[in-house]
Amino acid sequence: MFSVFTTATSLNTISSTWALQRWCCHLLLCLVTVGVPVLLPSSVHSHYQTHPLVILQPFTLSFSLNPNAHWLKSTSNPNYQTATPFVAVAAPIPFPLLMLKPVASFFALFQEIGIGFEETRVLFSNNPDLTSVSVESLRARLSSLRSLDFDPLALGKLITKRPTVLTDNQIDPLLTFLRDELQGKLEKPRLNRLLSSTEQNILASFPQKVRFLVDRGIPVDQVVHVLNKVSLPKVLCGRSVDEIDRTLAFLEPFGGIDLILKRPQILNHDLDAQIIPRVNVLMELSDGDVDSVGKVLVRFPLFLNYSVEHVEGHVGFLSSFAELDYRQIFRIIQVYPAVVTASRERKLRPRIQFLKDCGLVSDEIFKFLIKAPTFLSTSFHENIAYKLVLLVKIGYRFRTKDFSVAVRSATRTNSMNMQKVIGMFLNYGFSCEEIVAMSKKHPQILQYNHASLEMKMEYLIEEMGRDTEELLVFPAFLGYKLDDRIKHRYEVKKSVRGAGMSINKLLSVSEETFTGKPKKAHA
Repeated sequence: MFSVFTTATSLNTISSTWALQRWCCHLLLCLVTVGVPVLLPSSVHSHYQTHPLVILQPFTLSFSLNPNAHWLKSTSNPNYQTATPFVAVAAPIPFPLLMLKPVASFFALFQEIGIGFEETRVLFSNNPDLTSVSVESLRARLSSLRSLDFDPLALGKLITKRPTVLTDNQIDPLLTFLRDELQGKLEKPRLNRLLSSTEQNILASFPQKVRFLVDRGIPVDQVVHVLNKVSLPKVLCGRSVDEIDRTLAFLEPFGGIDLILKRPQILNHDLDAQIIPRVNVLMELSDGDVDSVGKVLVRFPLFLNYSVEHVEGHVGFLSSFAELDYRQIFRIIQVYPAVVTASRERKLRPRIQFLKDCGLVSDEIFKFLIKAPTFLSTSFHENIAYKLVLLVKIGYRFRTKDFSVAVRSATRTNSMNMQKVIGMFLNYGFSCEEIVAMSKKHPQILQYNHASLEMKMEYLIEEMGRDTEELLVFPAFLGYKLDDRIKHRYEVKKSVRGAGMSINKLLSVSEETFTGKPKKAHA
C-alpha cells in the first residue's frame, strides 16, 4: 500500500493551494488507475469534499474507473502513534510498490508515442504483464521498434493493438534480425501487419524461414523485394519450412527462382489447392512440355492468379467457337498469355465473330491471332474502331479477307502512328488506291514507325536518286533497317554496278549471296 502522508501543520499550510491539489490529483490518478493501494490523509480528503474544483473531477472519477475498487473511506492507521485518520483506496489486483516518479514515467513514456492517459490506463488494466516490466525495459523495446523507422503514430497504434510486442522476450531476436540483416528495409505497412496480426511464438521462426529462402536460391539483395510483395503472416509465419520447401521444389522446373523474383505474390497461393491444379491445365494443353509451360509462366506469372475453372472456360470457348485444337490454343497462350484476362463475352466472342464475318476459317483465325493476339483484348472504342475507319477511308472493303489482313497489321501499332503513316504517303504523292495496293503486298507498312519511314523515303529519293514509284513494286524496301541494310548495301554496290540496280535485288538477297562468301558451318 502506498501512503500519502505529511504533517498536519504542513497540510494546514498548503492544503488550500493549487500545488497540493494538482500534486494529489496527478499522483492518485497514476496510482489508482493501475490498481495501487493508496492511503490518503483524511484532512486532504475533507478538503476535496469542501472545495470541489474542476481539476479534481478526473481524480474523483478515477476512483470508479475500476469497477472492483472500493470507494474512499476513513480509517485509522495503528502504525502511527498520532492515530492520524486516513482514507484508503483498496486495489483489487496486487501491485508492486511504486513511487510517484516511476509511475509518472510510464505515462510520460506512452505519451511520447501518442498514447494518451485513458489508453494507457486501459493497456495496463487489460495487460497485467505490463506491470511487471520496468520503465527501462519498455524504453529499450520502444527504441528497438523505433530503429525500424516506425513513426510515433504507427508505433502507438501497433502497441494499442498488440501490446505483447512490449513484453514478449521472443520478439527481441526478430527485431534485431529485421534491423541488422534486413537493414530495416521491410516496408512499414507490411511490417506493421506482421507484428500486429501474428502470434509472438510464431514470429520467432521468421528469421529462420527468411534465411531458408536465401539458402534455396533467392539472392540476398533480392530477398527484401520478395518479402515486400508477399503476405508475410500467410507465407512465412503460417507455413512450416517443409511447406515452403515443397512450393519452391514444385516451381523449380517452371522457372523456379526467376519466376518468384518476377512475381513473388505466387507464394501467396496454396500449393495443393491453387498452384498445382493451375499449372496442370497448361501441362495438359502443351502435351506435357515442361519447358514451354515454364516460359509461359515466367513471361506472364499472373497466369497463376486465374482459377482452373476460369482458364478452362477460355479454352473451351476457343475450342468450340473458334474451332481451335489444344495445340493451337496453347500456341496462342505462348505468344499472348494475357488472353486469359479478356472477357469471353465482351471481347473474345465479338472479335472472333468479326474474323468469321471477314471470311476467315479456323486455321486462318489461328494465324491471325498468332500474329496479332492483342486484337482479342484491345479496347474497341478507344483503339480498334479508329483503325477500322482509317482503313475504310483509304479504300479497303469492310469485312473481307484483305480487310482482316490490314486489321491484323494495324493491331500492332497505335491509331495515331497509323494516321501519320497514311498522311506521309499522301504527302509524297501516293493515292489512297496506291497505299492500299502497297499494303496488300506488304501489310507491315501500316505498322512501321512514321518517323523511320520518312527517313527511308528521304534516303531513297535524295541519296539513291530513285522514284517513289519503285515502292509500288517493292514496298518491302520500307521494312529493312536504314543503316545496317539499305545504306550498307547501297554503298557497297553503287560503285560496282552503278546506281540503277533493282532495290529488290539489292536488299532481298541473302548475306551469303550479297557478299559471295559461303556461310561458315558451325562445328
